[in-house]
Amino acid sequence: MKTIRTEDAVGHVLCHDITQIIKGVTKDAVFRKGHVVTEEDIPVLLSVGKENLFVWEKTEGMLHENEGAQVLRQICQGSHMQASEPKEGKVELSAECDGLLKIRSDALQKVNSLGEIVIATRHGNTVVHKGDKLAGMRVIPLVIQEEKMHAAKAAAGSEPILTILPFHRKKVAILATGSEIFHGRIQDTFTPVIVDKLHEFEVEILDKKILDDKPEETTKEILRQIESGAQMVFCTGGMSVDPDDQTPLAIKNTGAEIVSYGAPVLPGAMFLLAYYKGEIPIIGLPGCVMYAKRTIFDLVLPRLMAEDKVTLEELSAMGEGGLCLNCPVCTYPNCGFGK
Repeated sequence: MKTIRTEDAVGHVLCHDITQIIKGVTKDAVFRKGHVVTEEDIPVLLSVGKENLFVWEKTEGMLHENEGAQVLRQICQGSHMQASEPKEGKVELSAECDGLLKIRSDALQKVNSLGEIVIATRHGNTVVHKGDKLAGMRVIPLVIQEEKMHAAKAAAGSEPILTILPFHRKKVAILATGSEIFHGRIQDTFTPVIVDKLHEFEVEILDKKILDDKPEETTKEILRQIESGAQMVFCTGGMSVDPDDQTPLAIKNTGAEIVSYGAPVLPGAMFLLAYYKGEIPIIGLPGCVMYAKRTIFDLVLPRLMAEDKVTLEELSAMGEGGLCLNCPVCTYPNCGFGK
């Protein structure tokens, strides 16, 4: 680039957008990168405070901000996303479908640590809907060393920093345990809550059953539901450490691999997650899911619907941000719970 007086710029090519701001009317570029300045443009340029202009002098090894932004788009954009056109050195990504947003946090931090370039995203492991903005990225200077963009590519690695995992249609079964509801002493108010939350996604509820507090019967029923086509089984009731609460034992006796019995999330500490034959989730839901507006269930369910396997390490990491503040007006997911 070189600097030139605006009055002397006729015939020169702008190397960056020129923005005009009129309060309450517009904030947009009046001239775009690549525009050839004419005599008629001079008063307009002066009116937006441009007494001097940067005009493009193509230099080996340097990239314009918009070219740099395109490199950032390439290293960020995963499947099921669309990108905006570069504007003033910035590109934005948005979702092309509903799904679970995954972010390679280590790679994101490495790229942002290089300086002169920035990538800002939503939190990972969150639900996004078609059209939602996912990330914005930009180059800070008007021109940037091509070598810096090569370093950004190397820091990001071969996989995109952002990915959307689309939600899958699932066949599920809900098993409510407890002698008090099995014998009709009280009404089952837990199952309707689970049904409501599942209907936020595409599910087919194959069966809803009420079982007595007999772990061997619960084990048989879980296995029967899986044999009948259930791709997820939710068990409610009997999840505490009381001697007569034996739903965790019933799940264990199916032969499923227990990922964790307990999670550092409140509400939701007595949550249990297991995978039968490594792929079919069996979930034990604590009583808080029945009465608390948002719980561990809301954090894990989207991942189950996207077939994104949850590990013990990931559950353990939920401790930071895992405290629901029970706000008088719940704004989840636009809050710190689970982040």
